[in-house]
Amino acid sequence: MSTTESTVRPSEETRAHGSARWELWFAIASGVTYAGGMITEYALGLPMIGWPLVFFLATYFFGGYFTIRTAISSTLRGKFEVDFLMLVAAIGAALIGRWAEGAVLLFLFSLGHALEEYALSRASRSIEALAELAPRSALVRRGTGEPAEVPVEDVVVGDIVVIRPNSRVPSDGFVIAGNSAVDQSAVTGESIPVEKEAVADAERAMRMLDTLPPANRVFAGTVNGSGVLEIEVTATSADSTLSKVVELVRNADQAASPTQQFIDRFQRWYVPGVIVGVIVTLLVAMFAFSQPFADAFYLAMTVLVAASPCALAIATPAAVLAGVARAARAGVLVKGGGPLETLGRVKAMAFDKTGTLTWGAPRVTSLVHADDTTEEELIAALVAVESLSDHPLATAIVRDLAPRLTGAQLVADDLNAVIGRGVTATIDGQRVEVGNLRMFEEQQLQLSTALADAYQSARDSGQTLMIVRRGDAFLGIVGVMDSSRAESAQVLLALREANVGQLVMISGDNQRVADAVGLEVGIDTAIGELLPEDKVAEITRLAETHRPIAMVGDGVNDAPAMARADVGIAMGAAGSTVALETCDIALMSDDLGRVPFAVRLSRATSRIIRQNLIASLAIVAFLILATFMGLNIGAVVLIHEGSTLVVVINALRLLGFEKGKEHAGIDHEDKPTG
Repeated sequence: MSTTESTVRPSEETRAHGSARWELWFAIASGVTYAGGMITEYALGLPMIGWPLVFFLATYFFGGYFTIRTAISSTLRGKFEVDFLMLVAAIGAALIGRWAEGAVLLFLFSLGHALEEYALSRASRSIEALAELAPRSALVRRGTGEPAEVPVEDVVVGDIVVIRPNSRVPSDGFVIAGNSAVDQSAVTGESIPVEKEAVADAERAMRMLDTLPPANRVFAGTVNGSGVLEIEVTATSADSTLSKVVELVRNADQAASPTQQFIDRFQRWYVPGVIVGVIVTLLVAMFAFSQPFADAFYLAMTVLVAASPCALAIATPAAVLAGVARAARAGVLVKGGGPLETLGRVKAMAFDKTGTLTWGAPRVTSLVHADDTTEEELIAALVAVESLSDHPLATAIVRDLAPRLTGAQLVADDLNAVIGRGVTATIDGQRVEVGNLRMFEEQQLQLSTALADAYQSARDSGQTLMIVRRGDAFLGIVGVMDSSRAESAQVLLALREANVGQLVMISGDNQRVADAVGLEVGIDTAIGELLPEDKVAEITRLAETHRPIAMVGDGVNDAPAMARADVGIAMGAAGSTVALETCDIALMSDDLGRVPFAVRLSRATSRIIRQNLIASLAIVAFLILATFMGLNIGAVVLIHEGSTLVVVINALRLLGFEKGKEHAGIDHEDKPTG
């Protein structure tokens, strides 16, 4: 087996001198020539210096072609790895006239390596298939003319692309016309197509890309449904979410797992140690047991093959490759073996509140009218005033309360903002004020007992409250709150069952709101009123007693805290360059329910790695003992390469891990729109 690098990521030599298919053909050719050598030497009885030697030399060429290129490359970098050991053994066999043994060694080694590459290509294909999702051309409308088909590489930001029914989206963008359901499972892992609709203001949408709701955004490589969509492009093909995901997954082995780092260090002294052991075996066999040089040298070469850490070298990277590929298919982007292995060992997990445990979109949660007015009058005044504002709370009030109006809608004008208090406007010549308690206390205005009690009760539950006054009378109180996700409590329960011991929420919101949300979702500790640097300090403090620790956030405001944690997990990373770049693990969809799945996958990967390492070391120990008991080099190579294939196949079981069960036991609700 070749190096870890050439296994997980195709090496320069592999790319330059043929694919895995060519390697397999060369291995088959070496088998044919080896059979020819055996037939001509033993069946036909021809002398070695003749056709048998020609066939065995051909076996050396075909069996050693790819092996020698990898060995030369690694040796020039100062590394003596498995390929080097196999070549030494084959050359040694030839030097003492054991051409058949050297030939079978190279044949079985090349065949085993080719079959491993073929098996691993199952995992690689699931990654490379992502790169083929984006279409090669796009239907672009520029100016007032008819749409024209252009290469996707020529599409620029700001272009208008027409997407026909049942076709793939060529570029990232937002919808400016049309309605349709888009299957974006290839990018975000969502199993149900997402309904898409046009934005109200394209210019504003371009300025606020990061805050656009999922209903407006589309990603390259996703599949349009039955409707026709027109989108405005927000990223070139090279900068699309799909391109970034493919590149990050291709390079996933850069963050080596702790186990792989240990194996790499182990091999640095193990391989030279094997060479020393082979020399000792040769000397002991010759001088202590008085064996002829040829027999002693053959024994030493057999020990060299038996001790080669072939399966050991592939044990971890094969599992990492399969685990990363499985995660990518579920919409979880894992940046290599380090985060993948570490996640399964986390003892504590910290969550941002807004946008993570909650939707990040406020909703009207309470409405209390005064005794001398009606709910209709309260709603009418609120909607009239707040419809003039683009503040997020105003947007939530209009979205939630406007449908409840039964009479004619009032019209407000002359909107003015009172910094830190609220807003004022005029309806039918009357002054209307919508603001916090401080706004009215400064005017020495007192709420009625009923309204004061309702205000205090709603405030204690963590709601943001606004009082409404028209003319000289209070109309009532409206409460708004960023509601928790339906699945948050279930996700936290699933993490507890997975033995994540400490669940903490860190938020910039006031402590009262943090406590209310924490109580609702079942968090262990809720800490509010934190600036970004305070969140980093809390992660540091938590890490003193619980390591490793993971941090789940949105990848932007929480980037410093995520960087401080052992594993940073970004929510809703699709379309967010910052989120993709700052995290260790990215949940491509805005779906908290994938966190327990990622933890379970991490632990399954670690189990596979342990199984592979134990099996690899056990086989090496067995083969070394069997060699001294008389096992010949052909049988050693056969068992050696067979064990490597077993390790690879065991790792590939991760490709089917919980297929279709990424959300097992997790209920979801639609995200608030608007």
